[in-house]
Amino acid sequence: MTPPSASNVAAPRKQETLDQVTIRFAGDSGDGMQVTGGHFTNTSAVLGNDLSTFPDFPAEIRAPAGSLPGVSGFQIQFSSKDIHTPGDRPDVLVAFNPAALKVNLSDMPDNSVIIVNSDSFGEVDLKKAGCKTNPLEDGTLDKFQAYKIPITELTMKALESIKFKEKDRPNKERNKNFFALGILYWIYSRPLDTTMKTIERNFAKKSNADRPIVLAAQTALKAGHAYAEATELFRSQYTVAPAKYEPGTYRNIAGNQAIALGLVAASKLSGLQLFYGSYPITPASSILEELSQRKAFGVKTFQAEDEIAAVTAAIGASFAGALAVTGTSGPGVALKSEAINLAVMTELPLVIVDIQRGGPSTGLPTKTEQADLLQAMYGRNSESPVAILAPSSPAECFTMAIEACRIAIKYMTPVFLLSDGYLANGAEPWKIPEPSSLPKIEVKFRTEKEGFAPYLRNEVTLSREWAIPGTPGLEHRIGGIEKSHIQGNVNYDAENHDFMCRIRAAKIQRIAQDIPELKVHGPQDATTLVIGWGSTYGAIRAAVEDCQARGLKVARAHVRHLNPFPANLGKVLSRYKKVLVPEMNLGQFLFLLRAKFLVDAKGVNKVQGKPFMISELIEVIEKEAR
Repeated sequence: MTPPSASNVAAPRKQETLDQVTIRFAGDSGDGMQVTGGHFTNTSAVLGNDLSTFPDFPAEIRAPAGSLPGVSGFQIQFSSKDIHTPGDRPDVLVAFNPAALKVNLSDMPDNSVIIVNSDSFGEVDLKKAGCKTNPLEDGTLDKFQAYKIPITELTMKALESIKFKEKDRPNKERNKNFFALGILYWIYSRPLDTTMKTIERNFAKKSNADRPIVLAAQTALKAGHAYAEATELFRSQYTVAPAKYEPGTYRNIAGNQAIALGLVAASKLSGLQLFYGSYPITPASSILEELSQRKAFGVKTFQAEDEIAAVTAAIGASFAGALAVTGTSGPGVALKSEAINLAVMTELPLVIVDIQRGGPSTGLPTKTEQADLLQAMYGRNSESPVAILAPSSPAECFTMAIEACRIAIKYMTPVFLLSDGYLANGAEPWKIPEPSSLPKIEVKFRTEKEGFAPYLRNEVTLSREWAIPGTPGLEHRIGGIEKSHIQGNVNYDAENHDFMCRIRAAKIQRIAQDIPELKVHGPQDATTLVIGWGSTYGAIRAAVEDCQARGLKVARAHVRHLNPFPANLGKVLSRYKKVLVPEMNLGQFLFLLRAKFLVDAKGVNKVQGKPFMISELIEVIEKEAR
């Protein structure tokens, strides 16, 4: 974007085409940053751009307005090419107050665009943000393309003719986010109609008394667009062409939405009723909210009073023959651990969805992290093996939710699905699959009385049979005390306990025969392997592909099944002189790789509540791969 002219002489607008753009909206949590970013995302998806988003919620939900801890952000990268992350550093920052500018300024490259709401830089606003001087006047923005726009004043003028109810008048200025959105829509050639229809649809069931709210949002959006077109500040208008996709029907989807839809799909693929028991916890709550709207598919949701009630209800549902799932985040997993052990001992299928967040303890509830791997692996008393899976992108949350259900049912075991806040709230285009392409999940309840024993095992999977209550002649004991092999009676015998511990562990390892081998992407003569899991996928892929394009002998691999590992993982690791393991913790996956395969891998670790930037990984790879 060309900087604003020093004169007021009108100049012709340039029409330019860009490959990709990264925009960050930032302001108070009450300024509607997530709403603004969501509308921009949906419009870009309709236009066919590839995109990736990163909503960044304030850590302190009730932080004082205008304070640094209360800053909320939403970053989107939209592109005409295939992309895998929301971008490193923004090309454009829209800052609604001094705190938002101060928090995000260090991420902005020189000459990048900064649009500020100049109305919010009064003395009181500056004091709240801890600014000793006004950054709009002290030279702070000299190295940027800064646009100081009185967004609040312009919004209020645009809405002067709209008559609000008395109680709604104080909220009139909140439409400034739509005014700013209109400006960005004009600059990047985005149509207004998608957002206009969404605003209308969101209030479709409301009374006529809410019409001023609808009209105000739509008017502010159009006013911002008209302002950008009429003002002489903006000398250029940009176009980002649609990306090239495989033929099909696409929708924009966030990770938690994808998990919810994947669980519903697994219910239909298995023929089992889905039971989802959960206690509301950030950032997993939206799965419960999404599933509660799916009653038409026979979904039963149970909002429990605590984590223990949620997981034990799910175990009860599994015992009764339902597809049982419980959802939580790290602290909730700690509370559920004893009950998960009960599911291990009773060998019942149970999916535990863990949307990881910053810890320990309450930690950073709204920030992302992937530090629950060892908790999922070992965070229960005694020998208590479970299967562990991790999706790599928001869209892949759908297929991995189905995979978690498939494994849980086939191997009669608890399965962890480890997502995180980055995937949960981030969004990307998702190709809606044909139902016929989804894998069938075979379910066989034991009905024959003859020859039944509760812990009689399948020779291939080592799983016991699923005998639901009420089936005549199949009564059997259930509970957390050790069971005897085959008959399932309470048994304290030392040799039996040793055998049962070993066979439960062997059952989990048998899953390796039923999952894909690890794929490596890179040249055959690569000497360095970058291997990751979970949400590091996008940054790793982009960084490695950048290095490969410049001739570095580096390859990449991504592990989605974490317990058991893919059968060929050890052989893959042994082929490389150097192995780099990026993860958003202090080395948990690294610990497992070194312990199991005795490989001298090196960790690349980050625990800042933020995902990896591509540039961070490129710097490490360049240093290690040369």
